[in-house]
Amino acid sequence: MISEQLGKLTGFMARDNIQLSIIVLSYNTRELLKKCLGSVISDLQLAVREKGRGFDTPPITNHQPPITEIIVVDNGSTDGSVEEIKNEKLKIKNKDLRLIVIENKKNVGFAKGNNQGIKEAGGEYIMLLNSDTVVEPGAIKKLLGFLENNPSVAVSPLLILPSGRLQTDYYMRFPNFWQIFLYHNPILRPMVMRISFLRLLIARKAGDKPFKVDQLPGAVLLASREVWGKVGFLDEDYHFLFEDVDWCWRAKRLGIGRIVVSGAKITHIGGASWKQSLKENSFGFYYQFFASMLLFFRKNYGKFNATIFKWLIIINFFLTLKPKLAWQFIKNDGKQKNFL
Repeated sequence: MISEQLGKLTGFMARDNIQLSIIVLSYNTRELLKKCLGSVISDLQLAVREKGRGFDTPPITNHQPPITEIIVVDNGSTDGSVEEIKNEKLKIKNKDLRLIVIENKKNVGFAKGNNQGIKEAGGEYIMLLNSDTVVEPGAIKKLLGFLENNPSVAVSPLLILPSGRLQTDYYMRFPNFWQIFLYHNPILRPMVMRISFLRLLIARKAGDKPFKVDQLPGAVLLASREVWGKVGFLDEDYHFLFEDVDWCWRAKRLGIGRIVVSGAKITHIGGASWKQSLKENSFGFYYQFFASMLLFFRKNYGKFNATIFKWLIIINFFLTLKPKLAWQFIKNDGKQKNFL
């Protein structure tokens, strides 16, 4: 059942002629954040120049130009990220672009941090953007252009690794029983990656045309204010992972399409914050990952299916030689615990 804080966003109106609100969540990713903000500003600068004027010159007409705002939500970083954001803010001279900083004293999680940004956002369109991304030239314009012609859907670009390889992991089908023993099993996964029926688990279409998927990655997710108003906030019951999956599930139930705009590309280093967590505490990471997946089952697939899924996870832990994780999962009934 969807909690009350996920209800439709009443009074959720655009303001101040803001066309686009970009929400960047950051946690101890200072250097990556700097590159991310630089790429966003460069892409916006390119879009303005294509309109026939310089980025730092006033509009040709007397009409107020659409404004883009970048809302950076810092989740209690200790690496100087906030100072870096403020330095970038001082560099912005153009009135068409605003940079807002929200400082949290601690890490409140992906969902709550992004929800803070959504509440602050005044744009006609709202975009979630991870701090470990680099926006390729023209990507934002292509995403917005698609939404202007298809306002009732949510979109994402193609996510590309720094090596140039497509991140197919971010275009998964909605969670199902097969994923536990195939895709999320480190022993079996290499053996089945080339088997054709794995396409039932992963959407691998990556042609030039936009294509439909089950779930869009929260790393880059863009929708109109109207769509956000219908689907609601990210569910804060998920502290770590699967918030975006749950959001897309709710969008599906409302008949809202999820589209990947293939012509738009954004480089994604891929979970810089959670990879650091994995490196420092693999036990906590794996527990939280599967606890979040189980929470998704409990919320959306019913008690019976969730119980089966819980025991499949436990069996999977034993098969992959992780008995401590299995026993902890049994002890806590698979519920989320802050092991990170």
